[in-house]
Amino acid sequence: MSTTMDPTARDTYAAPRDTAHGASRPVAQGPATRVAIALLVAATLAIAVAYASAFRTAGPPGWAAWLLATGVPLALVGVMVLGAARAGRLPGTLGAAFALVGLMLAGGFCLALALPAAGAGETEPLLLGLPRRAAIIVYGVGLLPVFVLPAAYALTFDAQTLRDEDLARVREAAVSWRAGRRERA
Repeated sequence: MSTTMDPTARDTYAAPRDTAHGASRPVAQGPATRVAIALLVAATLAIAVAYASAFRTAGPPGWAAWLLATGVPLALVGVMVLGAARAGRLPGTLGAAFALVGLMLAGGFCLALALPAAGAGETEPLLLGLPRRAAIIVYGVGLLPVFVLPAAYALTFDAQTLRDEDLARVREAAVSWRAGRRERA
């Protein structure tokens, strides 16, 4: 049976450390990582408050939809930043692309909420073959980011992929880990 770590014992857990570029620091200490975590916390709180407001006896207030319309894009941008940050940093091109996508998503959701409803007996005007609100969500929220994000990742591909020295470091760590497992077995 393998040994298990006791998370309650003192000094048995060391936070993961990033040794890239000759520095040893906790992994989650870069500015991009801190921003991403702050975005995720703010988004989670906004979404939680919006969902909790649905339990009111009078029904959800009008502002709940607006919290969701801004909280969901914040969460998506936070996850994108967290996933793309390398050693806690994010290339400026990706930061600008993520901000643009976040604005497109929030703008699309908010615009769909802000449009006046069609009156009784009136038909909803069509936009590119769909009712206005559906067109904004499908084209603005669903389709436009498909053009922005791949272009941003293509522009930063060389900087974001593993370099030869990174790959060698991963291979050395795997060999060391396997050797340690054999010794313990």
